[in-house]
Amino acid sequence: MNYQDEYRDRELVQGLAEKLARLVAGRKEPMTFMEVCGTHTMAIYRFGLRSMLPPEIRLISGPGCPVCVTPNDYLDRAIAICRLPGVITTTFGDMMRVPGSSSSLMEERARGADIRIVYSPLDAVAIAEANPGRRVLFLGVGFETTAPTIAGSILAAEARGLSNYFVLASHKTIPIPMQALSTDPELGLSGYICPAHVSAIIGVDAYRPLAEEFHTPCVITGFEPADILQGVLMLARQVVEGVSRVETQYSRVVRPDGNPKAREILERLFEECDVPWRGIGVIPGSGLRLRESYARFDAEKMIPVEVEPTREHPGCQCGEVLKGKLSPFSCPLFGKACTPEAPVGACMVSSEGTCAAAHKYGR
Repeated sequence: MNYQDEYRDRELVQGLAEKLARLVAGRKEPMTFMEVCGTHTMAIYRFGLRSMLPPEIRLISGPGCPVCVTPNDYLDRAIAICRLPGVITTTFGDMMRVPGSSSSLMEERARGADIRIVYSPLDAVAIAEANPGRRVLFLGVGFETTAPTIAGSILAAEARGLSNYFVLASHKTIPIPMQALSTDPELGLSGYICPAHVSAIIGVDAYRPLAEEFHTPCVITGFEPADILQGVLMLARQVVEGVSRVETQYSRVVRPDGNPKAREILERLFEECDVPWRGIGVIPGSGLRLRESYARFDAEKMIPVEVEPTREHPGCQCGEVLKGKLSPFSCPLFGKACTPEAPVGACMVSSEGTCAAAHKYGR
């Protein structure tokens, strides 16, 4: 038995489900818990965990996929830059098939643009070093988990004296939109399954306002079936006891102070800014942009380009899905006009997208 299998033990998982059912049996008001991590979303669908929950508990998916919450205007700008002569665009694979207003990176590559999939921002730095006569763009999309690695790539480019490496940043932070969703009366959230990857960076304190000011229980939870069910059990226990606090189920990985070195590099290179979230709108202070001292690496400032007027697909319901207000199965495009092979919205593209998870496992 390996370390992963221990948390997939059938008897352990079933025992947690039974304990949860006993705890909430007979409650008149249902409990609604939201996960805000795409890896949690995939695991919940993959392991069929909703089918193990008692009827008193409902799980909904929130804006936990960084590719999904990135609005079209970012992708439109990236596409405009990649069309410039001499530009090499580098990106993680999830971004390739995301539809922009009129095209996608996959389509642009088919038309001749030099677009390369990388597995680390440092791969993009190496490409820039090997191509000193060309501008190399890295698409920096992500939450607090990946932002430190992108900051590290900028420091690496600086150390190597590169002047042709640029980042188009679209970094977002998770706790602030969680606060915004907590006050939405349509959702009626009872608590949050907090993201484990992000929490490994930012630690516990970032969620305390949710518990103390917004009275929303929070549990930082791992990704295996036993992790998630134990996290739901811990949330339900808080609701039953009438308390709101931040607890850590995933203590084998997440430390109370997170990763101080990663936080330090974020603070050094980035500053807070207001950014738009797909389906939610502009959320003040929820983004990270490069500080002026590192503006020479900022693609938006250093590579001026004309961007086409941004358009959204009129039938796409990604925004409502990301807010937890619509199940993918309730979208009229789901599995018909919108499939992983021909996606209409980002939620069907990303490996962490709710619609992609529902399409792959939910049926």
